[in-house]
Amino acid sequence: MNTLRENALKELLLEGTLCDTVIRVGGDVELKVHKIILCSCSSYFRDLFCSKPSALQVYSFPDVSPNIMKLILEFAYTRSAVVTEGNVLELLAGADRFAITDLIQACCVLLLQKLCPNNCINIWRLAQHYQYTDLMGKALQYILHHFEEVAGVSAEFLQLSVEQLADLLEKDELNVKQESSVFEAVLQWINFAPEEQNTVGFYKPFISFLVFLQVRLLLMPTDYLVNIVSKHNLVRNNLQCVNILISNMKSLQETNMEKPLARTRLPSHYLLAIGGFEDNFPTDKIELYNIRNDSWVTVHKSEKAFPEFCSCLYLSGNIYCVGGSDGDHYLSSVQRFDLATQTWQEVGSMHVARCYVSVVVLDGCIYAMGGCDKYETHASAEQFDPDTNQWTLIAPMHEPRADAGSATLHGKVYVCGGFMMDEPLFSAEFYNLDTDQWTEITPMDTPRTATGVIAYNDQIFVIGGYNGVRHISGVSVYDPISKHWHTAAPMLHCRSNFGVEVLEGQLYVAGGFHNDNKQLCSRVERYDGKTNKWEVVEDLEAPRGAISCCGDISLFQFQMSTSASSRVKKLSSTSWA
Repeated sequence: MNTLRENALKELLLEGTLCDTVIRVGGDVELKVHKIILCSCSSYFRDLFCSKPSALQVYSFPDVSPNIMKLILEFAYTRSAVVTEGNVLELLAGADRFAITDLIQACCVLLLQKLCPNNCINIWRLAQHYQYTDLMGKALQYILHHFEEVAGVSAEFLQLSVEQLADLLEKDELNVKQESSVFEAVLQWINFAPEEQNTVGFYKPFISFLVFLQVRLLLMPTDYLVNIVSKHNLVRNNLQCVNILISNMKSLQETNMEKPLARTRLPSHYLLAIGGFEDNFPTDKIELYNIRNDSWVTVHKSEKAFPEFCSCLYLSGNIYCVGGSDGDHYLSSVQRFDLATQTWQEVGSMHVARCYVSVVVLDGCIYAMGGCDKYETHASAEQFDPDTNQWTLIAPMHEPRADAGSATLHGKVYVCGGFMMDEPLFSAEFYNLDTDQWTEITPMDTPRTATGVIAYNDQIFVIGGYNGVRHISGVSVYDPISKHWHTAAPMLHCRSNFGVEVLEGQLYVAGGFHNDNKQLCSRVERYDGKTNKWEVVEDLEAPRGAISCCGDISLFQFQMSTSASSRVKKLSSTSWA
């Protein structure tokens, strides 16, 4: 019905039928329109037509282009318009001028979709100019989360005002791996100033403010402060800078003292360790890892423990807890935890009960493969669509398997290892969504169950696990191009049933079972593909096995409890020493 109405109104506009006024744009282009239609979508036109009636029934807007006005009229008559990168800025200006709220929103949506390091500062400034709070906040969040790249490629970064740059630098959310990146970005900004401004010392009063009060000097390595910062001309030639630097250098030698500038930056994304066993009982908690200060903190405790050997994953602001066992029964149920509201809700159940199930997210849907119940190990697999809250069976795997590892790469779902009848498996296969078919790949050189599987550097990494005799630390890597396996550096510790995730380009493993008696493990380590080396990072708060790890979690998405939030902030403010 609405479509028919809109088509009819558009025909009246195109034919000029029953029009009762004229809009003149671009100097001499006249467009016949209906007052009532424009009033229905714009408070500007409603006020104009009611308070300033024109005897000639002509309203002129010489500074508005004909093309933009035609788009605005099309939206007024049909509630739709073609918003593109080429017209969005001019169209937004027109929509704002004529107070067409829905068209403003459509323009803002496109700008958010097109956010990138090259344009984010321009969009942030634009939102500030028009006072669009939501767009301004999201553009600012993008700048903070991608600061190093923005500072490196954006011409608009060099044109920021002193106040705007200071506003960015003071925020804990400014995401940089090394504080030296902030110092170098500020130097780049200062050096961009016209030579005549530097000559008269225009920026001198701001150097100590920006470089030494906003840059967190105590987060820098001592050798960087001594060999780079202290020797830079902009520092050496400014007495205030020298005094502040000396003061901070002294602070590095002191202990048991609060150092405000040592407050760490907050990363753009966090790692969550969810569920599992602690003290040999199912746990109810979620721990969060902050890569900037290498610390873990408990951010949520559920009313009851997570199911035993369930699988958890992240999708669209929610953690999904799939299958598992409650100790007496194998489960087909699925629970969803909303990170923003900290609430749990049961969603659609799977077709069969699945403990030790393998799960992945692909194209907005959840895939659950294999697992076992009281009677059998499953080869079946199914897909969950959050929009319909329904599970749909897909083609079964070639081999029944439980406690397998799974990951997605290049639009395919990979499943590796697992067990059948207590025997670890060599086999691996992938699922093609387009054909609804599973295809076996070259078997692994070692049988593995309870292994960690993840896509990393365009390859499938199969890490650790249990080979039927002992826990292992070895890493096998499958290249889908060559279709061959090769090895990477082994973990520092043998483990099985652990969490695995990628964070800031490095691969993390956390917790699990180790030793042949399945002793719980608290150790966490990370792998750098560039160096092919593992290194130890901070342990979990307590030994935990059979946990799930989820990454790509923004603090903006996670509304923590007051106590948990305070602990995260406290950890970010911990003394550098």
